[in-house]
Amino acid sequence: MSDLQHQFGADLTVGPTGDVATVSGPALGQQRVLRRLLTNAGDYIWQPGYGAGLAQFVGQPADATRIRAVIRSQIFKETAVARTPEPVIDVVSDGAGTVSVQVSYADAETGQTQQLGFSLGDGA
Repeated sequence: MSDLQHQFGADLTVGPTGDVATVSGPALGQQRVLRRLLTNAGDYIWQPGYGAGLAQFVGQPADATRIRAVIRSQIFKETAVARTPEPVIDVVSDGAGTVSVQVSYADAETGQTQQLGFSLGDGA
């Protein structure tokens, strides 16, 4: 199955023939996981419970344990994420208001390790 290629916070991508690019496989899974983590619950009116809402942590004192727990509570809701091995979630604060997040998980279809990295904070 494929979907539109759209990285969270970016524009749609143009494909090689000038139309809208599509994505499938592990890249689609990464796109969906990132969208779920960065979307606020309630933003999709047809699925009010969708989204981890990690933006709620911007401007707050860094709480790595809570951020990690929110990610873990949402990540398995995406079918692209294998149940085993457990995802590895690293959350690090730079002490200046930016929190870096690295997520490593196995793709459910291929078993390949997938890496996602993003920042939460004033410069994010």
